[in-house]
Amino acid sequence: MPVDYSKWDNLELSDDSDIEVHPNVDKRSFIRAKQDQIHLERQQRKLQIETLKYERQINDELMKRVSNLLNALKAHAAEAETRNPAEVAFQAVMESVGSPEDDKPPARPEGVHAREEQLPSYTKMMATLLDQVNKELDEKKPENRYNAMMDEVGVHLKKVQDLQQELLKKLAELEKDNSRKITSEGIHTGFDSSYVAKSTPSASGANKPDDSKVELLNPNFSLSKPEESSTADDGDDGEIQASPDARKFADIRAGNYRESHAFLGSHPHILSEKETDGILIMAFDAQLDGKDDFARQCVHQALLLQYCRALGKDGVALFFKRITTKGHQAQDVFYKDMQDTYYRIKNRAAEINARREAEGGSSEGVEQIQLHAVEPGTEIKINIPPEKSDDEVEKRGRQIFEGFTPDMQKALESGSLDKVNEVLGKLKVEDAEEIVGLLSEANILSLEEQIIDATTEEGQKHLKEMKEEAAWESYDDNPE
Repeated sequence: MPVDYSKWDNLELSDDSDIEVHPNVDKRSFIRAKQDQIHLERQQRKLQIETLKYERQINDELMKRVSNLLNALKAHAAEAETRNPAEVAFQAVMESVGSPEDDKPPARPEGVHAREEQLPSYTKMMATLLDQVNKELDEKKPENRYNAMMDEVGVHLKKVQDLQQELLKKLAELEKDNSRKITSEGIHTGFDSSYVAKSTPSASGANKPDDSKVELLNPNFSLSKPEESSTADDGDDGEIQASPDARKFADIRAGNYRESHAFLGSHPHILSEKETDGILIMAFDAQLDGKDDFARQCVHQALLLQYCRALGKDGVALFFKRITTKGHQAQDVFYKDMQDTYYRIKNRAAEINARREAEGGSSEGVEQIQLHAVEPGTEIKINIPPEKSDDEVEKRGRQIFEGFTPDMQKALESGSLDKVNEVLGKLKVEDAEEIVGLLSEANILSLEEQIIDATTEEGQKHLKEMKEEAAWESYDDNPE
């Protein structure tokens, strides 16, 4: 059988004594230069392969996040026809945010992009992409901004996919070229061990070890005191309670974002799911005791922790930057989520108090649904849809308005929020919840800036609070 020696053609030798050089060229210098050239090319090829593998890993995660964003936008496309497109888009962005544990890119291999700065987090990459998309939309000014946003995100996804395809093609070529070279790095030791079984004289019965003894996986385990071994596992099964620092955070007034941000900067350990649940339990207990304002404040602070944690490593800075930007869509999404969460707690607390009262327990007061403006410096305005209008939305709003009871219609026509709350207070919680939902659907209620009379003592107090809020809104874009 003939032997195939063709594989030896791929040997890459850095030293060849049989090489022929020009008589005027020093042979040793020529061989040394050839060695340096081969080693340098081999090192550059290896570094380039490591660089492309690292970039492939970054692009895979980025494509995954952009694809999740595009799928979330498509899933909410129908809602954008009936709701505020900006609010729906922000909701889709929040749903596509990955877990905080995977937000940091992997460490670079040694020598890869050594002169460049450290890569930002994936959350910052996505924020930069969204800023580019919004800038392009502002320049194009499309009629349907939501659909145009989906198209622009799809374009960016296609760019990343094309870049990844080129990268994979180049990587495959380099690996193929590298595999053709038989170098000293590919040499490895095969079977390099031996074993000879030697016979040993049999031991006597008296000296033979006891083979009947049971070998325990945990030799320190004590059957007589099993409770000691399980003590360490019971630490997380107790009642969920907010820590003292979390309770201090819950006492901060809703809307005082400067104090909340400063507190999180000095107490980052409360950014955990356990502390969020603990503050929500505080809200539930306060609602059971009839402390509506404090319960609403606890819900606000608990969701603030949840949003900061969901936005990733730089979630605190991103949240406060967007929530304090005047007119930003993040405010509508956050406050709507807060109201929905609070009303769920309020409804559940009402059911529990009603059951306690039926069982003979004491329950102070009657649970009611009341409308209040949450954001400082704003108030709820009442706008009655006109009777005759060609706009379909206003027609639908008028139809809903005419379906209300005469008392509710009269209260709305008066323009007084107190009278509306008075009518809501006479209804059951379930009926009042339905009325509030219809008011929102009919666009009868709107949140507007409050006009303050600075000539009164109370107005001057409100004006001072608004100036503090305005100073916080002008806070630096990168507070860290």
